[in-house]
Amino acid sequence: MEQPWEQNRAVSSRPSVVQWLRYALGGRLPEHLHDWVRHDLTDADWRWRQVVRVLVQCALPVLVIALIPAPAGLRAFMIALVLLGALSVGLAYSDELRDRRLRQHGLRPPPR
Repeated sequence: MEQPWEQNRAVSSRPSVVQWLRYALGGRLPEHLHDWVRHDLTDADWRWRQVVRVLVQCALPVLVIALIPAPAGLRAFMIALVLLGALSVGLAYSDELRDRRLRQHGLRPPPR
């Protein structure tokens, strides 16, 4: 029997830009988009999409740091530190973050 995370069916609808931004920041999507969520979190390249979501989450802190009145080198170092820290945590815990997102949408995480 095919498991829910192994289904390879076409996704019928996609979230709007605003819905996707809310989703990327940790929000829940409506039930009619749960097939898209399953695809987003279980497809072969789901880890790359995890990186994109982490970068979206970093956008506001990076923008604030870029506007701080400080030497350009210091701002660049702080931005690099934020990005490196967020990406390393996001990738180190990507499986756990994916499982949490799936459970948040009422979907079963794939076995490990």
